[in-house]
Amino acid sequence: MPDPTHPQTDSVYGRLQGLEGAGTAHYFNCFKHLLNDPSLFNGRTRRPPRDPVNALLSYGYTILLNQVMSALCTVGLDPYIGYLHTSQYGKPALALDLMEEFRPLIVDSTVITIFNNNILQRKQFKEELGGAYRLTDNGRRTFLTKLEARFDETITHPTFNYKVTYRRSLELQARLLAKTLLTEIPAYPPFTVR
Repeated sequence: MPDPTHPQTDSVYGRLQGLEGAGTAHYFNCFKHLLNDPSLFNGRTRRPPRDPVNALLSYGYTILLNQVMSALCTVGLDPYIGYLHTSQYGKPALALDLMEEFRPLIVDSTVITIFNNNILQRKQFKEELGGAYRLTDNGRRTFLTKLEARFDETITHPTFNYKVTYRRSLELQARLLAKTLLTEIPAYPPFTVR
């Protein structure tokens, strides 16, 4: 029997991970075309982030991950036991699974808006030894203000059809996931817009 923590490429799980990886690669290959200045982004790099856009994406994803972990804990789910991301010590697999729906809507859209409206420029980043980019203190405050505003933006929830913030939507999706796992509803309704 295959080990689910180390999927084989010929397993359904392995194929699913391959599709997710290919989709992510295509998405980030196109990402620079959403920026007024494509030179700010040289492809997705995480450890370390090698350009200003990657610095914001990584920082934003860390904040989003913590918000999702909080939502999962609020509804009584263990954020470390996931269904798509593999469970490993110290890796919040379920939080990583759930946050996928919100990355482009909360973090990516904020990053694109910040750069396309010149809210942050290269001078608000410092390049460290090894080519890593980090925000200055002023840049960090600006980014956090804009990201918090996005979390607090009101939208119509696609399942419940009433007005909520993105932050509240995280908890609602966690509740829907719990109801799905407990078979109280037949299928998990993903968070989609338009």
